[in-house]
Amino acid sequence: MRVQDMNWEQVETYLGRDDRCVLPLGCTEQHATLSLATDSRLAGRVAAEAAGPLGIPVFPVLAYGITPGFTAYPGTVSLRVSTYLALLDDLLSGLHAQGFRRILVVNGHGGNTPGQGWLGEWLSGHPEARVQWHNWWNAPRTWAAVQATDPLASHASWMENFPWTRLADVAAPEERKPLVDLAQLRQLPPRRVREVLGDGNYGGLHVRPDGEMLAIWQEAVLETRALLEGGWAD
Repeated sequence: MRVQDMNWEQVETYLGRDDRCVLPLGCTEQHATLSLATDSRLAGRVAAEAAGPLGIPVFPVLAYGITPGFTAYPGTVSLRVSTYLALLDDLLSGLHAQGFRRILVVNGHGGNTPGQGWLGEWLSGHPEARVQWHNWWNAPRTWAAVQATDPLASHASWMENFPWTRLADVAAPEERKPLVDLAQLRQLPPRRVREVLGDGNYGGLHVRPDGEMLAIWQEAVLETRALLEGGWAD
């Protein structure tokens, strides 16, 4: 259940019987023909669909992340790593102070992974808490479903093109784009990144049939729900 559909008394009542919650992390960045909020939409939705049947609160998605390489694309907003880690510290500490002890972080953006490394530092100061960091799109079961569908899958390609991330009246190119040299790309400043990438797709088709996409999505939801049900360390 989404926190925006609850009031404080309902959260207080919930905390009397359970200590789990979900914190989705997204980003606002270019995704070729798809929404600038693709990562946020996907993280928030997979979190809500996974937690909904379990009655576990899902907090609003953090819609900004770490994406300095894409800042030459209008609409992309990037946070400094220090800012981002301070935000995570405030969010996790605030949830912990209210009584949440098992927190599933559902991350939708690869650039946010400095937070995963930092998490051990936070846990060292909160030994009774349990936090799982879940990169939903490349978790084992979901990534296996992606690879079984089409092994050329990347940022802003078909693997992120769902009915809820595409834009009305924006047509996706039909060609299969060659994979960019990612090692080279990581060395470049934002303007050169844009010149090399063009529309922003790293490589692969821009779209695949919805039936294939929904099958992958269902696997992602079930994999995320399994973490909520039984992924907690003793």
